[in-house]
Amino acid sequence: MPFKLTDTAIRAAKPREKRYKLADGEGLYVEVAPSGGKWWRIKYRFGGKEKRLSLGVYPAAGLKEARNRAAEIKDMLRRGLDPGEERKAAKAEAAAVEIVKGQTFEAVAREWYEKKRAAWTPGHQKKILLRLENQLFPYLGNVHLADLEAADFLAAIQKAEARGAIETAHRLAQLCGQVTRYARISGIVKHDAAAGLTEALAPVQTRHYAAITDPAAIGRLLRDIDAYQGEPTICHALRILPYVFVRSGELRASAWEEKVALAAAMREASLPLPGFLASLA
Repeated sequence: MPFKLTDTAIRAAKPREKRYKLADGEGLYVEVAPSGGKWWRIKYRFGGKEKRLSLGVYPAAGLKEARNRAAEIKDMLRRGLDPGEERKAAKAEAAAVEIVKGQTFEAVAREWYEKKRAAWTPGHQKKILLRLENQLFPYLGNVHLADLEAADFLAAIQKAEARGAIETAHRLAQLCGQVTRYARISGIVKHDAAAGLTEALAPVQTRHYAAITDPAAIGRLLRDIDAYQGEPTICHALRILPYVFVRSGELRASAWEEKVALAAAMREASLPLPGFLASLA
């Protein structure tokens, strides 16, 4: 059956009060809307039912392109396929691919990072991002998070361990665990595959530091403590420690009454009260 339409005829078609069609043949036609828009459509029958598909908007989809798309649809029909259902399946597959892209380790880790970074200092933000970008994303970034097993995380982390950076390896393990916990809580994955990774790493060798006895060095330490902008609870604890000289665990576990007594003693001695202690004395 010969084609009927030409580009000249389509361009010259004027809008009317109601929609109308310009037929090209074999079910292909241009539908002209009252607004002036022109849509390619094709009419076909499948399973005894008449169906229609949109093939694009003219002139973005030209006459030749529309005929080529119509030929593809006719070919599907000859093979016993419903073009409309095939299009739905293709869209569903494309949507699934986009979801998977959004659930790679890198995508989820960046999402976790954006939610957490506001509570961190600029230096800590940079440190975390560099660990992710330089030491984890190159090995895990493009993999869908649900497909990652503990062995995959461990293989990436052990690269740091192999070069002797044991503490870094432990921090990377903790970082992976934070990301996968976030993913589990958010419903992205069902299981936290990065849990317990540090058990497979060599232990961190604890280093003991000598006491600072130089007055100038002590002054620098105190100024650094005052300038520290980390978690508020840590800031308060650091500023209290020089006054009480207890172990960090003892300070964390101190009873509320002890905190109140400390605040009162510091107030009586005219010492500056760190953070929340000012409200207790």
